[in-house]
Amino acid sequence: MRIKSLFSLAVSTALILSSGCVGTETGKSVAGVPFTKDTIVSRYEKPLPQLVNATRVVLNRNGKLLVDNVVNNTFQAKVNQHNVWVKVADLDGRITVVSVQSRSSLGGDVDLAAEISKQIALQLTVAQNQ
Repeated sequence: MRIKSLFSLAVSTALILSSGCVGTETGKSVAGVPFTKDTIVSRYEKPLPQLVNATRVVLNRNGKLLVDNVVNNTFQAKVNQHNVWVKVADLDGRITVVSVQSRSSLGGDVDLAAEISKQIALQLTVAQNQ
């Protein structure tokens, strides 16, 4: 009886300590496990408008674009039942940073974030060659 109650207490404590809130690229917080990797950051020597357009194309192609914030260049989309947030920021006039974050209901999904980031890079080359 004592072992069962101690085990139950240990499991419930572990669950409480492992759950929490996670900040998104749009600046909001969502419930989730904060200890999983879910973000891919890429840097490009391209102007900000080109990366914003490439991001829109990729998110519309892969899922449904939910939020397109033109003020701070952040996006939110739903891709394969996962929430995807993308932030495009100008670093120093020459370098543009793209942060892609992907989370499912179970936690971070770095594989989907990497895939979206790769598709944004490929979309840049397609747009450049047209």
